[in-house]
Amino acid sequence: MALGDFLRKQFIDVIQWTESGPGVLMYRFPMRDMEIQSGAQLTVRESQMALFVNEGRAADAFGPGLHTLVTANLPLLTNLMNWDKLFKSPFKSDVYFFSTRVQTGQRWGTQQPITIRDREFGAVRLRAFGMYAFRVANPAVFQRNVGATDAEYTVAQLEPALRNAIIAGFTGAFANAQVPFLDMAANQAHLATQIAGTVQPAFEALGLTLESFTVENLSLPDELQKRLDERISMNMIGDMRTYTAFQAAQSIPIAAANQGGMAGLAAGLGAGMGLGGVIADAMRGTTGGSGAPGGAVPPTRLAVPVAPADTTAAGTATKYCTECGTQLPAAAKFCSSCGTAQS
Repeated sequence: MALGDFLRKQFIDVIQWTESGPGVLMYRFPMRDMEIQSGAQLTVRESQMALFVNEGRAADAFGPGLHTLVTANLPLLTNLMNWDKLFKSPFKSDVYFFSTRVQTGQRWGTQQPITIRDREFGAVRLRAFGMYAFRVANPAVFQRNVGATDAEYTVAQLEPALRNAIIAGFTGAFANAQVPFLDMAANQAHLATQIAGTVQPAFEALGLTLESFTVENLSLPDELQKRLDERISMNMIGDMRTYTAFQAAQSIPIAAANQGGMAGLAAGLGAGMGLGGVIADAMRGTTGGSGAPGGAVPPTRLAVPVAPADTTAAGTATKYCTECGTQLPAAAKFCSSCGTAQS
């Protein structure tokens, strides 16, 4: 290789970046010991921006298009390097490319339930997740605060910081929403708008802009969800006495089909109605009876139906002959009709 060819290869005439794949936010053009030739061509494709950095200071930025690098379109860099307006010599400068495409399909979520004050329950431990999209909007701020001198910076490197910013904004937005948890399902779009507004300043501080934000789900931890399901079930039951009577009515056909079932059902029905009354009164915050002094709770007796003894009109106990069925006084030893001995 001739000396002239070697020297010519030390000058850069074309500067461009073809993205190697999705997820790359910043790419530093490889300079090594090479110098940028005056009049070199800078190609910035759609969804890209280029930034010239001289001795650690951001200078000129370029949007999509083909740019010829002369002092006319490098005013800040020319001023930093004290060039004459018609400089012809090569120069060195770090060139960073940025992807300004919208980074879609980014997921956020609470790794652990967050305790939040709720207007109805007092406090709840809440889990949430959703999706968001963002893009690089200010390359100079992004390079200064995030990318620095890295040769490449990706979404995966930035994701933990964005997730933490979203969770902080989510907590604040939920507290300011003043919407009970039970109404959140119908207000997820409103909550997402509030979270986006809270989180946007944190994104702007990194040179980003938040393009979209959605809340896909709000839920409670399993143990709290079980308690909520129990509460919903009790509210659906309503009057406990009516529910107990309904359950007993449902059991009548089953009991009638079993020997001795109706007798047991009668006893159970009496006990169940009494128990249902106690539970219903407890749910209403009452004692289940009146007249107990000082608000004391009187003991609850569950009545079981008992067949009454057969009596005559005069109130004397009677029985029937085991042979002919004649009605006899309860103390009779023999039947007055057939003479059969009585037990």
